[in-house]
This record gives sequence, structure tokens and C-alpha cells, in this order.
Amino acid sequence: MKFITGLIFVLSLLVFGSVFISPEVFPYAGLLPFLVPVALIANAFLFFMLALAWRRLAFFPLLCLAIGYKFILITFQFHPKNEEAEGLKVLSYNAHLFNYKNPPTGAEDPTVFSWLNEQPADIKVIQEFYQDFTIENKDALKFLSKDGELNYTYHPLRGEPKQRSYGMAIFSKYPIVNEGIVFDEKNNNGAIFADVEVGKDTLRIYNVHLASMSIEAEAFENYDSAKQVYKQTLGKLHLGSLKRAQQMNILEEHLSNSPYPVILMGDLNEIPYSNAYFRLTKSLQNAYELAGRGFGFTFNRILFFLRIDHIFASPSLKPLQFKTHSEVDYSDHYPVAATYTWDGFEP
Repeated sequence: MKFITGLIFVLSLLVFGSVFISPEVFPYAGLLPFLVPVALIANAFLFFMLALAWRRLAFFPLLCLAIGYKFILITFQFHPKNEEAEGLKVLSYNAHLFNYKNPPTGAEDPTVFSWLNEQPADIKVIQEFYQDFTIENKDALKFLSKDGELNYTYHPLRGEPKQRSYGMAIFSKYPIVNEGIVFDEKNNNGAIFADVEVGKDTLRIYNVHLASMSIEAEAFENYDSAKQVYKQTLGKLHLGSLKRAQQMNILEEHLSNSPYPVILMGDLNEIPYSNAYFRLTKSLQNAYELAGRGFGFTFNRILFFLRIDHIFASPSLKPLQFKTHSEVDYSDHYPVAATYTWDGFEP
């Protein structure tokens, strides 16, 4: 029992510490954080077992749980719903190309366009945004800007910009006074920003889509298929974490030069135990941690326990409410939304 307790203690510390190591520094460091929940569960079980037996060894799993307390907080939250909170409402959604093979046929249809248009969010950022200027009922910019009523910026990542393309978009009820590109992978990943005037203040809004985790969710539908692809999946996870670490270097530098408070939203393809997540928390605060409720899972596939869509903001911006719209299943991601206020906020 002493050996098992000591082994779990040492391995847990290694797993906890891995979130502070970039995959660029240590190969496969990006895979170890996936074991954080396992380490927490193992130590909780070991503590209760040893405590019931009145063993002094219970101190070691208890110490591990105390050290890993931060991970518990970013896993589950108890904040009230507070859905009536008044402030700046923002929303982020990986729209999965709006399922363009089955386009809407009219505004009255219960489509993703209808849902997005009905949302009260003042600022909406969308990843995997599919735009088709050639067919009216696929003109997403027209639908979601409400025929130009909302300000917007759209950056195509692939395709013909004047015909069919997909990329990233930011829609705003407030004036957009500046916009730009942080990085562009010429695929389906990138990061853009828009400076938005809200009353007397200006905020920098980031729409971020980091490199994919490259997980083929369908491969995990049964044991046999999972067994066949697990090695390949581990390799893809490693390469994905390495690519996201490189993208984070660019993003961090851009964030450090922002002249305004920022709200960063998007599909980061990073779990809350990752190095990228902890790098962002050095200068920004996560809305789920301060105003979320439940687990907040955002992946709408068989690997439902992933929370990879996030909303971060500068410490001067206070989140009053955070919600994962798990009732919206148009995409392989759920939309996430938050409400912010700050000193001097004027809607």
C-alpha cells in the first residue's frame, strides 16, 4: 500500500505539472494533461479508502487533491444561472460550415441561421463559417448581419472569397473601428480580431480557431474500432498540441500588444488542463470559471466530455453569466455565451 500510494502521488504531481510544460519543450507533454481527471479520481478514491482505514498514508492523496484544487475548479462550477444579467452579451460558435449540404429554404425554418439571428448576443464570433455569394439562401453574411443591420468582418481561410469560401466571422451590434488577422493557416484554422466601440469604451474582440485535435470521434463508437486507431490518434493529438503551442506563441504576442481590454472567444481545441489554457490564464480570466455552471462540455459527439470552446477576457471585464447551449445541436460543437460588465459600462 505504501508503494501504490507513493507511486500515485509521484505520477499525479507529474501529470499536474505537465500543464506548465509546452509541447515544444518536451515531446508528448500535450498528452499528459488528459490524465488529470484520472489522477483526481484516483487520489479521491485512495484518500477515502485510507481515511476509512485510519491510515496516515491518507495524507498523501489529500495533499495531491489540495495541490490539484485548481483543476477541480476548472472541471465543475456551482454558479447560479443568472440568465437575466444585464451587460454586454457575447457568443462563440463553431458552426461546422452550417451543414451547407442541407441549406435552409426559408427564414421561417428552424435552422442554425434562425437560431443565431434570434440570439440576443451583442457580439457573435463564428468559426467554420461557410459563405456562398452565388446562392441567396446560402448567403450567411446576409442572413446573420440581418441585411447589414449588424456590423461584421469576415476572413476566408479557403475557397474563392467572391463566390464560395469558409473562414471566420465577427458580428457586432456596435461599430467596428478596426480589424485584422492574427494568423492564418490557409486551412480551417486562424485568428482574427475586431476593435469594437461600446459606449465610451473600446474592446478588442478575438475570434480564435486553433489547430484541430484531429480526433475522429466515430472511431471511438466501439472497442474494436478504437483499438485499431488509438496509436494513430495519439500521434495526431501530439502533432495537434505542438501546432497549437506554435500558434499560441503568435497569439500571446498579439494579446500583449493590445491597446484595449480584450475578449477572446473561439474553438481552441484545448481542454482546460492544457498548457495553452494555462498560458491564457496568465493574463486573462475564463468566463466559465467565474460564472459557469456544471461541467460545461462543448463537444457534440461521442467524446461529449470535452470542453474545448472557451471565452476569456481581461480582468477588468467581469463575467456575470456563462452558458453552454447544449440544446443546440446543429454542429459538432455547442455554442457558448457570456455576459460582461465593467466600470463605466454603457450599453
